[in-house]
Amino acid sequence: MVRSIKNPKKSKRKNKGSKKGEAAAAAAASSSSSVPSAPAKVWQPGVDNLEEGEELQFDPSAYNYLRGFNIGWPCLSYDIVHDSLGLVRTEFPHTVYGVAGTQAEQSSWNYIGIFKLSNIKGKKRDLVPAASADNDADMQDSDSSSDEDDDEDESNDASKPILQLHKVAHQGCVNRIRCMIQKPHICVTWADIGNVQVWDFSSYLNALAESETAVSRGDNSIHRHSPIIKFTGHKDEGYAIDWSPVVTGRLVSGDCNKCIHLWEPTSDTWNVDGNPFVGHTASVEDLQWSPTEADVFASCSVDGTISIWDTRLGRSPAVSFKAHDADVNVISWNRLASCMIASGSDDGSFSIRDLRLIKGDSLVAHFTYHKQPVTSIEWSPHEASTLAVSSADHQLTIWDLSLERDEEEEAEFKEKMKEQANAPEDLPPQLLFVHQGQKDLKELHWHPQIPGMIISTAADGFNVLMPSNIETTLPSAAT
Repeated sequence: MVRSIKNPKKSKRKNKGSKKGEAAAAAAASSSSSVPSAPAKVWQPGVDNLEEGEELQFDPSAYNYLRGFNIGWPCLSYDIVHDSLGLVRTEFPHTVYGVAGTQAEQSSWNYIGIFKLSNIKGKKRDLVPAASADNDADMQDSDSSSDEDDDEDESNDASKPILQLHKVAHQGCVNRIRCMIQKPHICVTWADIGNVQVWDFSSYLNALAESETAVSRGDNSIHRHSPIIKFTGHKDEGYAIDWSPVVTGRLVSGDCNKCIHLWEPTSDTWNVDGNPFVGHTASVEDLQWSPTEADVFASCSVDGTISIWDTRLGRSPAVSFKAHDADVNVISWNRLASCMIASGSDDGSFSIRDLRLIKGDSLVAHFTYHKQPVTSIEWSPHEASTLAVSSADHQLTIWDLSLERDEEEEAEFKEKMKEQANAPEDLPPQLLFVHQGQKDLKELHWHPQIPGMIISTAADGFNVLMPSNIETTLPSAAT
């Protein structure tokens, strides 16, 4: 699987005329005229073509919130930092913290971005809008640069999100970055030069927490900060890495040379076992610890298999099975239903398996909606049957496996929507939402403390999105 971002260029501020067409989600194709001659049509990549004079526009009523931002160079990987602002937050405005690793044109230009995005103000909307809504300022694409020459944006400064960013130099491109759940200021990075490093970013996160204003536009310095530990024992670069949610500080890292190393925490550093776990016949693409078992983790590989490992049983997999006919790029272990594991493949398909049936037919569901490689997959932390998928076809999709086709309800919905958009007839009933507009999507994460919020990274920057129809899955008792 090719993961690098092709021809990365430093993100530039979009001009005012580009916002409608290049905002985060392109949901429908319509005439560029202010008075469309026909109802909008839901646009399907790989199926529909844009005619001359047509442009893609997103429907603001589909989102409670939608914004774009960037931290400079494109990022192949990022992670959301757990914070102390509340375990379940459902009321705007929101604040999010994150860390991201860049893919710069030159190796020495790379850095880790530690960021805070605050003043996130959205709106609650009905699932079926009564009429087409105008583009709302909070639903338009934005970036971290100043819009002081844009009169339209100046009038809405109070409603714009505030991006604060600190940059820490990183040797080589960042293939993947992950924060420890129990100690979110501790992060690990996989570098394309073959090093795995663990960092303590507590000073930068504390500075962001204490500041309420955006970092000055002229303050673009990159800090020199030494990692706690640098492991050079992998014989090739890699992408697979995961912190244990059960044992604080326990870590596994996997490389393109088929090897997986176990990291055990000590009082102030880590002991990395030089004797690797070996069982795959090709590159290890992703790793996931069990959400409940301290010694069990899963891996997936270019060889098309998923393996389940128990660190107490030696250096070979306890179970290994064929999962896809192509490379298995990503996996996600359901933390609310720990028997379920999802996997995404290079052929665009993704599957759900029940690990309780692993010795028989464990396949619960298999979807072939995406036609390009699946680049990220993740279960919702708030709804056991919901997961999100991103693909190289420039789509981010949200699925609810508990949904079944209801012909009567479907007909009623189509009747309400017929004056506004022509919806495709053959979409799977489990497909809950399609988000478009980002180019070369790489990684997505659900916010663990803000139900319904997803942040995704792509070649053209980040999107923060909160689909309006996800709110129906929120816990009714959440406050």
